[in-house]
Amino acid sequence: MTTIRVILSIAAIENLHLEQLDVKNTFLHEDLEEDIYMIQPEGFEVPGKENLVCKLHKSLYSLKQASRQWYKKFNEFMSNSGFNRCDMDH
Repeated sequence: MTTIRVILSIAAIENLHLEQLDVKNTFLHEDLEEDIYMIQPEGFEVPGKENLVCKLHKSLYSLKQASRQWYKKFNEFMSNSGFNRCDMDH
């Protein structure tokens, strides 16, 4: 929260315009570190193989791991780009 407060303070002092961005498919591009299986989605069942499951290669929104995988990839990108995390933030 410290970094957010600092950014908001600077924007207010400098009379800057802030915008928010929501990327709708962010969690869909993350690789998974563990094996996760799901039942075949309705309408996509393979005839004669209805009891088989699908192994996921990429993350889905409903997965608990989705936000963590995104954070790890984002953190790695920012570190490789020369940015350092503020000591005040976790």
